[in-house]
Amino acid sequence: MDQPSNEQTMGMVDRYHRQSRVCVIGQAGQQRLANTRVLLVGCGALGTVIAEQLVRGGVGWMRIADRDLVELTNLQRQVLFDEADAKESVPKAIAAERRLREINSTVQIDPQVVDVNPTNIEMLCGLKQGQTPVDLILDGTDNVAIRYLINDVSIRHVIPWVYGACIGTEGRAAAVLPGVGPCLRCLFETPPPTGSLATCDTAGVLACVAATVASMQVVSALKLLTGDKDVDHFHLWSFDLWEGRVRPISTQGGRREDCPCCGKNQFEFLDSKQIDTMAKLCGRQSVQVLPSQKVMLNLADIGQRLGSVGKVEQKQYFLRCQLADPPEIGLTVFPDGRVLVHGTEDTARAKSICARFLGA
Repeated sequence: MDQPSNEQTMGMVDRYHRQSRVCVIGQAGQQRLANTRVLLVGCGALGTVIAEQLVRGGVGWMRIADRDLVELTNLQRQVLFDEADAKESVPKAIAAERRLREINSTVQIDPQVVDVNPTNIEMLCGLKQGQTPVDLILDGTDNVAIRYLINDVSIRHVIPWVYGACIGTEGRAAAVLPGVGPCLRCLFETPPPTGSLATCDTAGVLACVAATVASMQVVSALKLLTGDKDVDHFHLWSFDLWEGRVRPISTQGGRREDCPCCGKNQFEFLDSKQIDTMAKLCGRQSVQVLPSQKVMLNLADIGQRLGSVGKVEQKQYFLRCQLADPPEIGLTVFPDGRVLVHGTEDTARAKSICARFLGA
């Protein structure tokens, strides 16, 4: 990344004056922060707070990867979005980029409306030929499987990442430093069985809990991006805000030689290169259908075809079709071939509908 001009530097001093005066940051730390690149996976309750705090704080470049569209129920806790975003069903990554550019025009934002999976996460991390790798990965997801995927790519390519999770009144956060501290699988070796955990749709979540988890993640991010990689300074934080319980657990000495990932170098979540092409979207009465191979769709052509079977609404980043028969089913189609089938949680029916109306 190019060095900032004197004029840019003076502007940075003015904008970040209160932050750079903090002794653990200083001018040197602020300059390091301006030269860093981060990947934020997920831009919901955690991700919007993480993105806003880091952009306000002067991170140099941020890629935001999120598959979802803004909905009215997001507005209680997802701080970058407003009613207009929900009304227009703007992709979260795009809505976040618009707001963040208004907050700090000096930060480069790269929005990616994608489903993060084993086939694209290395590209998103800047690890393909001709790309510049990111310095840090931030977990803004509500998806356990993606966290284990992030952990795999982090350990294989020695990129630190910061984990976060929240539900109800409880939250957790931790930094993962490859080769220094424990990885996610040292702490939680296997993902919990599908359906065994409560979700925000079933148990809810307080906005203040999400904001607290995200703020703890940002503290870890600032440490790492400004050069503080002393494992003594990192903990697994667990807390219940409603009960007022906070438990910092030191991660020093937590690495396990028998860890499947950082101990045995087994990257099963990344190396599978297989994606789950069918997924129920919890609490949404919808099924996500992914293409079995990489495709790019012409939404205008698809809109013309679907216009004969339903009411089509063409948007910049996707199109929607409310089918005439069956009338309860709606389709949201993205350029990368991803389809949301609304009005059912039956994966077999969703697949059949895609084949019937989209030919695949």
